[in-house]
Amino acid sequence: MNPWSQIYKLAAGKTCANSIMTTLRKLDGSETSSIQETMNVMLDHLFTEDTEEDTLHHKKIRTIEEPICTSDDLEFSREEIKHTIESFNDKKAPGIDGITDGIYLQTFNTFPRLITAIYNQCLKRGCFPKKKVDNS
Repeated sequence: MNPWSQIYKLAAGKTCANSIMTTLRKLDGSETSSIQETMNVMLDHLFTEDTEEDTLHHKKIRTIEEPICTSDDLEFSREEIKHTIESFNDKKAPGIDGITDGIYLQTFNTFPRLITAIYNQCLKRGCFPKKKVDNS
């Protein structure tokens, strides 16, 4: 349960640095056991439904105020998405969702049509989170 154990093992050279982690910790504390389950956890995290418990802040970060479906909104190609995912910095720690670049690349390589469709639906619906600005 020590969150630093994997980091220590990597830093000390006690594990293979090229291994790709394909599991995520679920809300109940258990870990995913297959790439399909990992994909479902990712989708559940990315596409949540607004509920009565959600604050106005949560609802605002899920949508944008600008018009959607404008003439310059060309669909993303598989190649564009793959190139973008491959350009992620593998030296960076995952965000609060726990999704590493390795997991994301493995998911794309396994489900390229699905990931492309997700991005294009986000574009079509205008459902991209706003980028958080760090004012520190």
